[in-house]
Amino acid sequence: MKKLFFLIAAAAIGAVAMPAEEILTTGAYTWSKDTVRQGSFIATAPSPFEIRSTYHAQPGYGFPVDSVWKLRNDISKYPQLKTSDKLQTAVYNMALDEMVNAVEPDTTLRTGKEWSGVWTRDVSYSIILSMAYMQPEASMVSLRRKVSRAGTIIQDTGSGGAWPVSTDRLIWAVAAYEIYKVTGDRQWLEYIYPVIRKSLEADAEVSHTGGLVKGETSFIDWRTQSYPKWMQMSDIYNSEALGTSVVHAAALRVLAEIASEMGDKKLSEQSAEAAKKIEDAINDELWLADKGYYAMYNYGRDFSILNPRAETLGESLAILYGVASPERAAAITENNPTTPFGTAIFYPQIPDVRPYHNNALWPWVASFWAIANASAGNEQGTLEAIGSVVRPAALFATNKENFVLDNGDIATELNSSNMLWCLAGNIAITHRILFGIEFERDRLVFHPFVPKALAATRTLNGFPYRDAVLDITVSGYGNKIASFKLDGKKHEPFVPSTLRGKHTIDIVMADNEIAPMKVNHVPNRKTLPTPVAWLEDGHLCWNPVENAEGYVVLRDGKPVQTTRQLSYPTDKPGEWQVIAFADGIETFASEPRSNRQVLVFQMPGEKTAMTSSEVSDAPSGNIEGYTGNGFVELDHATAPVTVTVDVPADGMYSLAARYANGNGPISTRNKCAVRSVSVDGKVYGVFVMPQRGSANWCDWGMTNRLHVPLKAGKHNITISFRPTDENMNLRTNHALVDAIHLSPLGDTNK
Repeated sequence: MKKLFFLIAAAAIGAVAMPAEEILTTGAYTWSKDTVRQGSFIATAPSPFEIRSTYHAQPGYGFPVDSVWKLRNDISKYPQLKTSDKLQTAVYNMALDEMVNAVEPDTTLRTGKEWSGVWTRDVSYSIILSMAYMQPEASMVSLRRKVSRAGTIIQDTGSGGAWPVSTDRLIWAVAAYEIYKVTGDRQWLEYIYPVIRKSLEADAEVSHTGGLVKGETSFIDWRTQSYPKWMQMSDIYNSEALGTSVVHAAALRVLAEIASEMGDKKLSEQSAEAAKKIEDAINDELWLADKGYYAMYNYGRDFSILNPRAETLGESLAILYGVASPERAAAITENNPTTPFGTAIFYPQIPDVRPYHNNALWPWVASFWAIANASAGNEQGTLEAIGSVVRPAALFATNKENFVLDNGDIATELNSSNMLWCLAGNIAITHRILFGIEFERDRLVFHPFVPKALAATRTLNGFPYRDAVLDITVSGYGNKIASFKLDGKKHEPFVPSTLRGKHTIDIVMADNEIAPMKVNHVPNRKTLPTPVAWLEDGHLCWNPVENAEGYVVLRDGKPVQTTRQLSYPTDKPGEWQVIAFADGIETFASEPRSNRQVLVFQMPGEKTAMTSSEVSDAPSGNIEGYTGNGFVELDHATAPVTVTVDVPADGMYSLAARYANGNGPISTRNKCAVRSVSVDGKVYGVFVMPQRGSANWCDWGMTNRLHVPLKAGKHNITISFRPTDENMNLRTNHALVDAIHLSPLGDTNK
């Protein structure tokens, strides 16, 4: 055992495929046909229906650790895997066993052992991976649960009161269409069509206008886990994320296909065009040519900068949904940082934040990453991604949700066994990669991708496809098919949707050497802390950051100086920030500090207490903290509110409102207030007013900024409620507004 330990330690960071029984060795673990070894811990598969592990979790950890899995449920009606790789078979069977646990008595899909209920993003990603065909009825029932009484997709509760701070609900559309491709159910198509259309119409008004999509990174919905501490909820709404933008583009592509099938050529063309605009914006604005992957998101206030972290789910979806060209797809798989335990949710990590999304690996994301690597033709990347799913499944004898990237343990902020999207990803690795199964609208196609280290003969008996049942055998390795036979006769590598009854498919791979591609092996790393900066005596000043090699000063989102000093003269008006760096890794930028003039116009109201029937957390006395004689209160019944502003000169202006919303905490619920904003009758966007804390009505903050061209003189700014401003709560869309702030942007060097 000592010899093995030193062998693993000596492997450093890299990972290599091993001959014979060993499949993969990284700097953290060794995976062979019957075992996974990590230091002194070992997991074995005595049979295809049992896993035993010696792993011991971090002392004092509050969640149970399973050391043995044995088959508990009848899985005979699901596709049966037969192969000489006993551990792979056991891990697959464990996923089937836990999938049975995940189907509730009401035929919905349970999120995890510790988490009841249906969550839009969890169930949707699970359906895309494998539940669409493994549990089609439960998938349909679950998605129906996530449609509001207004006929739109429900955004799960999230930062600042859900939508539109979080805007990844459109992954529902992609999942719903995957079910249609699996089943061919026309009634289902007719049901999902208006839901997808109406949801996309609302988001087109509030979340994007032909470019990147605003809102939180898809599924990474704890603001402190992935954003600078200074960012307010309105700042997160105003940011634009890779993953969420890809989700919206994919949903628009789905709508284009459905509209075409429904005979609405105009909507089909419009949706395809809208999708392309988002895709083009992703490629134009987020691609980092020096790094070979997309930036995670842009962020800021009046001027955005890129967060250059790699974000694995977003990178994977960009490959799988065709946003990335084949050349960029290959580059992403070769450049996305890979640690000894696998790819991070994002990289590098944020210091002083406990593992959950930060400093973590989630197996379902790793499953998407594996499928993306296979799609891009990266054999070693595919193998290591599969290994990052097999290792924790075996060592923890269950499909846990997430793992600490430093040591592979489960001591994260929250965790659960029997996680739906992780077991769905486990199943997908076998079906979608090693058997190469892919559903199209009118056929089932096959393109197996079998790394040489996984060469074997594998049979999948009883795979259902519409009115057919298939026994599928894949033998050999490589990414090229030497022979494809349907019922013993040569056939192109697909079966039509019209196939009926029981059939056999035999696929012989060409045993070809896949063109070698690299994997970007790195140690797990954290950035330095984010600098704290302020304006003082005509300078931007900031605190020293320990171990920083230097600082980059930004004005209006653009670098103006690299320095080792702790201040910089702000001789021009602008929005100023600073970034610290060391060893080639940058921190987040500091909170923007502006030395531009701010014009404040009080709202035409003198209320000092609330009267709306929509609010349940109202204080007993007057509100405090407003800046004028009072405030206006906005709810569903409020008539449009207009304030007249006097602009001193022609130019582009930043427009925002000072508001309060005490209808819920910053981390959950769904009462984010939204209002349309027009200037002299023309709509320029929305003010998003996220929750700032339960009953915190004296806590005032700023909305997102809108950039509006104005001529010198008086203008009317109107805040009104339009149907597309409706939030997820439907009953409460309520906030207080104290004042309008206008700031001349002047020379922005744009």
